[in-house]
Amino acid sequence: MTTSTEQHPARPISFASSGGIDRSAGYRLDEAWLAAAWSHPTTRCFVVSGGQALVVDTDDGGTELVTMPSFDAPITESHRYFLGTDTDGVRYFALQKDALPGRMDDLARPAGLREAGALLAERDTALLVHAVALENWQRLHRFCSRCGERTVIAAAGHIRRCPACGAEHYPRTDPAVIMLVTDDRDRALLGRQVHWPEGRFSTLAGFVEPGESLENAVIRETAEEAGVTVGGVEYVGSQPWPFPTTLMLGFTARAVSPDIEVDGDEIEEARWFSREELGAAIRAGEVLPITGISIAARLVERWYGGPLPVPPRG
Repeated sequence: MTTSTEQHPARPISFASSGGIDRSAGYRLDEAWLAAAWSHPTTRCFVVSGGQALVVDTDDGGTELVTMPSFDAPITESHRYFLGTDTDGVRYFALQKDALPGRMDDLARPAGLREAGALLAERDTALLVHAVALENWQRLHRFCSRCGERTVIAAAGHIRRCPACGAEHYPRTDPAVIMLVTDDRDRALLGRQVHWPEGRFSTLAGFVEPGESLENAVIRETAEEAGVTVGGVEYVGSQPWPFPTTLMLGFTARAVSPDIEVDGDEIEEARWFSREELGAAIRAGEVLPITGISIAARLVERWYGGPLPVPPRG
């Protein structure tokens, strides 16, 4: 699997940066170290609930994650997750609760990654992505898949152990490929899912099956969804997508033939777009631009050569 050498646009892939956070995984089983880290005066923490945390808009136009010293934190022992240490030595924890605490002031507001992910600084984004991913897994995997017994949390939130059969369970991550397919005329293949509004087009994507390589998943999904045979699969980059447990793996691929035959089940329509055709269709309001924090937007911008045009208002 080769890495493409084409130039990326200025905007990076969302959620891809570590934000300067060292996850310090070697300390997750060290209860004495974790206790000392939690009680340290510089330690910061925040509550996560239902994929949301409190954020605040700053005077300089930015958005920050609302954190607090550990001694001000709501009480929770088992659902306290160690997230890592920043470059200044500050340790961070997330607290999973059934609800967010009352607003700390008139400015703080609840937000999830879809709303705030692109607004937060890289450090805050990395912390929130990690916390949301752990919260999703913890909520959905409370019982042992081997014997059915309720499991207990270990390793600062990164393992669940079964007290009955001794099995250990680790956070689930589902790999999915997402690809920008081009033909010999350098047109991009974009598809519209059956439940999307008219005019909404994006890149093709799909989950990797058991025993399947990433490259073969790109080839299979493109053929299944659009009837297009591809080769020349090249890796671009990845994006954690904790909605709830996916890791998006971005690729480019070259079509062997431009013939399209959509599956009709997941993809209702697929079209080839030149850069000029896509830009004109967006400006005319015929195609809704690919926006947001998904890696799909970055893949299309990378091919397009920069940000997509702004559609007409109204």
